[in-house]
Amino acid sequence: MVSLDSESDVLQRGDEAPSFELTGTDEETHSLAEFADNEALLVVFTCNHCPYAKAKIDELNRLAADYDDLAVVGINANDPEEYPDDSFERMQELVERGDIDYDAYLFDESQEVAAAYGARCTPDPFLFRNDGGAFKLAYHGRLDDAPNPDDEPSEREMAAHVETLLAGEDVTAAEKPSRGCSIKWKPGNEPDYWDV
Repeated sequence: MVSLDSESDVLQRGDEAPSFELTGTDEETHSLAEFADNEALLVVFTCNHCPYAKAKIDELNRLAADYDDLAVVGINANDPEEYPDDSFERMQELVERGDIDYDAYLFDESQEVAAAYGARCTPDPFLFRNDGGAFKLAYHGRLDDAPNPDDEPSEREMAAHVETLLAGEDVTAAEKPSRGCSIKWKPGNEPDYWDV
C-alpha cells in the first residue's frame, strides 16, 4: 500500500474554497452554498477502502456530532473502476447502516473537485472559516497525531482548530500534513501538482 504525506500548494490559508456540485449518498446534488449557515466547514477527501481513511471515520463522525456550527463533508474522489470498494453504492451502504454519519458524503466522479482543492491522500482535511458567506481556508492538515491506522491519537488536533475557529480566532498552528493512501486518479486525470 502506498502512503504519503499530503502537501499541496494548490490552496493557501485565506484562499476561498473552490465551489462544487456533487452527488451525495442521498442521490441529491450538494453544493458549497448549502453549508453557508455554518461558521466552519471541514471538507475531507476520503474513501471507503484505505485503512488510514477508515481509521478516521469515528473522529469525523464525532466532529460532525459535537459542533453544531461545523459542517463535515466527506468527498470520495477515488476511481471505482480500479477500486470497487470505493463505489458510490458502497458509500451509500456505509451511510445507510450508520457507519458514516457526516453532514454529507459526496462522490467526486469526475475528480475535478479533488484536483481543484489539491487533494493528495485519503484522508486529506481542509478546514474553512465562513467569512461573510465565503469559506476561506483556515487550516489544511491532519485530524490528529496518530501516524498509523492502528495507533491511538494522543491529541485531537482538528477538534482544537475547530474550537479556535468557532471562538472567532485565527488558527495559527503550523500545518501538519495528513498521512494516508494516495488519491486513486483515473488514467489521464492526474493533476499538474501530482508528482508522486
